[in-house]
Parts: sequence; structure tokens; C-alpha cells
Amino acid sequence: MTNFRAYRIVETAPGKYDRKIVEQNINNLPEGNVLIKVAYAGLNYKDALSSAGHRGITKEFPHTPGVDASGVVAQSNSILFQEGDQVLVTGYDLGMNTDGGFGEYIRVPAEWVVPLPATFDLRSAMILGTAGFTAALALYKMEMAGQTPQMGELVVTGATGGVGSMAISIFSKAGYDVIASSGKKSAYDYLKKLGAVRCEGRKFCNDEKKRPVARPKWAGGLDTVGGNTLTSLMASCGKNGSIAVCGLVGSPELNATVYPFLLNGINLIGVESAETPMEIRIKLWNKLSSIWKPEHLDEIATDISLDQLDKYILKILDGKTQGRIVVKHGS
Repeated sequence: MTNFRAYRIVETAPGKYDRKIVEQNINNLPEGNVLIKVAYAGLNYKDALSSAGHRGITKEFPHTPGVDASGVVAQSNSILFQEGDQVLVTGYDLGMNTDGGFGEYIRVPAEWVVPLPATFDLRSAMILGTAGFTAALALYKMEMAGQTPQMGELVVTGATGGVGSMAISIFSKAGYDVIASSGKKSAYDYLKKLGAVRCEGRKFCNDEKKRPVARPKWAGGLDTVGGNTLTSLMASCGKNGSIAVCGLVGSPELNATVYPFLLNGINLIGVESAETPMEIRIKLWNKLSSIWKPEHLDEIATDISLDQLDKYILKILDGKTQGRIVVKHGS
């Protein structure tokens, strides 16, 4: 009988939720053939939404969020993993409707588990987490559609967020010149240290005239904002460039025309990382641990304890975090 601490969301009344750290027992974890003692977890915007009771993320409560986790296999009924293996889990249903990384133990299917790449430790894997994996998947799909560094600069919106920060670092490591778009001028030195060749304000990627096609300003990009920002990225994208979409912190709406597709041959690429097939998942983690391995990971990370998590969930909901928040379990 092993008890452990977990950050638990409880629905106290219809639409009312209480967030607190409680003691759980591993016997109450969901079914799965790999039990993992979690060392680190990453805080994502999706976790914050789950913690706020968002039914589009989590359908039933009580619940333990945390879509990212890294740790050591404590028990395995799978031939793929043995006790003591260092592993990571990002995506699938972890932290959504399956108790996630904000608990000191998780139990998951072996099909969700990735062996820890040799060049990572458990903490660095969570600095990347879903954010780094999403940025890598975006670049992978953009290059599958023909994007190359020779075509010109890539723009990244929401640049100080987890995905944005990771995208700047990964894209620049892959040989691209990256424009960082952010409304936080105080973070420009941080963004340049990650690899941005220059920084621009939000208006740079938000055409208030709403022109269907405009003068090219970038060869492609990654958008985490949505709304008119996404429309503007499409309108000012160069010939045959790709715009990858992975967020909607500004708006889920898209009011656009077909002209960027017909006149400039652009590609609009959706990025959904949670259900990425394991073959591609392993391929991307291998790239992230080698030729795409971000530099300055410590510059991107803020380490917190489980007891500090509630404060940082409120901060990420208010858009007041920078880079990646990493939750460390234990001492």
C-alpha cells in the first residue's frame, strides 16, 4: 500500500472547483501496465484549463491534471519496460481523463511510454515536454510540406510562452532565422538568447487592415494565438511557405479568404501532438535529443514544487508565465 501526494481537482458544486494537494493511493490509479514514480512534470495551458474545470479537457472529477511526466518505472507488466527504466510520457490521455503528472505516481499503458533519450535527464525532458514536442512536430510537418531555411525567415507568435520559446530554440537550431513576435518587450533579450534574430511587437503580426493578401514578411511561421493574427500570418506568408497552427490564446476564430492559397500556394498546417503515432514520436524525440536539441534549456525553465503549483496555474491562465514551468516531485 503506497500513498503519495497529488494535486487534485474536486467539483464541490456544479461549476465550482476546489484545488488542493491530497494523499492518494496507487491502488486507486487507473488501469495500465506500467507504474511510474514521477520525478518531474511540465505545466501546460491545457493543465490550467483542466484545473479550472474545463469540460472540453477533463470530463469527470475528481481529477489529477498533468499532461507531461518523466520518472522511473516502479512496476511493469510489459515486456517493453523494466523496473528502474527512466521514461517519459507526453500526451495521449494523460492528465486529461487519466490521472496525470501532478501526482507522484502515474499508471499508464505501455503504448504511451517513451524511453528517456540518452542525452536527456528527467528534468530536461520535462523542460521540453509537450511544448517542445509540439514545436518539433510543427517543424517536422512544415518540412514535410517543403519548408527550408533557404526560403527565408520563420515567425513565431506568442513567443514567450512554452511552445513559442521552444519553437524559437528548435527552429534556430535547425538552421532557420526566427522572428519572435511578443507584446512583452522586457523579454526581448530572453528571446534573442534563445535564438531569435530579431523581436517584433504583436502589431507586426496583426494586420488591422485585414488584407486578404499582403506583402510577404516571412517565409513561414508557427502561430499560438489564432484570430486575426493567424489570418495575418497567412496573408503575409511568402510563396509555398507553411503556417503551422497549435494555439488559440487570442481567439479560436479564423476569418480568412482562399487567396493566400491560390496566389501564393501557402500551406496551413494543423498541429495536434497528443495522438502522434509512436513511430513519429520516437523519431522526433531522437531529433530533440540530437540535431534539434535546444540550447539554454535552463533559461527556459522555472522550477517549482507541488506546493507552488496552484499559484503558477493562476499565472499561466493570466498569461503571466514565461518559458516552461517544471514541477519537481520530492526532495
